[in-house]
Amino acid sequence: MAISLRKARTIIRKALEKGRALELKPLSVVVLDAGGHVIAFEREDGAAPGRFAIAQGKAYGAVMLGMAGTAQMQRAEAQAYFMAAVNGVYGGQVVPVPGGVLLRDRKGAVIGAVGVTGDTSDNDAVAAMAGIEAAGLTGEI
Repeated sequence: MAISLRKARTIIRKALEKGRALELKPLSVVVLDAGGHVIAFEREDGAAPGRFAIAQGKAYGAVMLGMAGTAQMQRAEAQAYFMAAVNGVYGGQVVPVPGGVLLRDRKGAVIGAVGVTGDTSDNDAVAAMAGIEAAGLTGEI
């Protein structure tokens, strides 16, 4: 199963709506396919221009490792050398914190990831899940 552009746009729209409802700082949201390629991205007015790289790094790590941001952070805390090595393998593109939400199909296969940045990592993950659920997909924080 692939994530359509329509579903990616729904994820982004609903994640941003959740951010506004919770009065979060301006968010940036990216949706990646199972190969780590960008399907769609939006950065709210007022969000720092460097937020694309952070959102992408959160989602990219989830896709490439098959491990959501929360699990990556736990792994980084437990095995810092391993995660540093992994980040080296991926050219420094992995941001191992919450807000990188893994997308799985009904059989458990990775179909992509969502990366949200702009507020606290935990709030970023909440916004991501709101978008994912609105699109009828399954997310793993």
